[in-house]
Amino acid sequence: MTLSSGDFGFVRDLVRSRSAISLSLDKAYLVESRLAPLAEQAGFADLADLVAQLRRAPFDALHQACVEAMATNETSFFRDFGVFEALRSTVIPELLAARSAEKQLGIWCAGCSTGQEPYSIAMLLREHFPWLATWRVRILGTDLSRRSLEQARAARYSQLEVNRGLPAPLLVRYFTQDGPWWVLREDVRRAVEFQPLNLIDSWPPLPPMDLVLLRNVLIYFDATAKIEILKRVRQRLRPDAALVLGGVESTLNLDPAFTPIRAGRATYYRPVVAASGSDAQPLGAPVRREARGR
Repeated sequence: MTLSSGDFGFVRDLVRSRSAISLSLDKAYLVESRLAPLAEQAGFADLADLVAQLRRAPFDALHQACVEAMATNETSFFRDFGVFEALRSTVIPELLAARSAEKQLGIWCAGCSTGQEPYSIAMLLREHFPWLATWRVRILGTDLSRRSLEQARAARYSQLEVNRGLPAPLLVRYFTQDGPWWVLREDVRRAVEFQPLNLIDSWPPLPPMDLVLLRNVLIYFDATAKIEILKRVRQRLRPDAALVLGGVESTLNLDPAFTPIRAGRATYYRPVVAASGSDAQPLGAPVRREARGR
């Protein structure tokens, strides 16, 4: 199935208006490959028929399915070891010290796809910070794709999915096998809340967050959308909170109200208002040696 230039333009504009995902002309093959199964499943003869229906009808579930099909849902457990090591050794301990009196912690994984990232956070907390069982800890996962969120809530993963990044001891400890699937333990599933959220639409009320992971999401947006999303995220961060982006992402030239902090092999960001009082090192400063512990 192939798209005419006019139909590609229509799909590109639809996706951009509803998700801010930018599709250049060289992504036409990607659009075709992702819409072809949807067209077949919905009973259309070809992509032209599918787009014709999209043009005729007001925005509905079919339009939403096309938009979601363009979202990249690449994820894995404990993706990027350096980030999770920084969380374990630096970011989370500092947050816990700051919250020791109130014993509350809010963590948001935006663009969480099928749930591996927030579940990795939940397992990390259980493994290295078991006393948090007495705290009020909220882990929120959000994503544009409702289909991805369905799998995240079910927490059922294939052998290939658990082989990607999940250490064998954690697989044994936290998962049970059900035929070809690995199912996460119920108490870990209950530790994570999932909600649909389109980053460029209006957001539901969110409490102030201590840690936000917005990793490998901004790369799909243009500069205007990136600036607006970072501004909204910053407004929902507590003054000494941490923002974690993907390895090729940065707030540089987008939001001067964040300062980058080095932690081992990873970088995270804090609102500027808190940077001067922090004992973390600005990007480029020597990285202090962290005490190693469980």
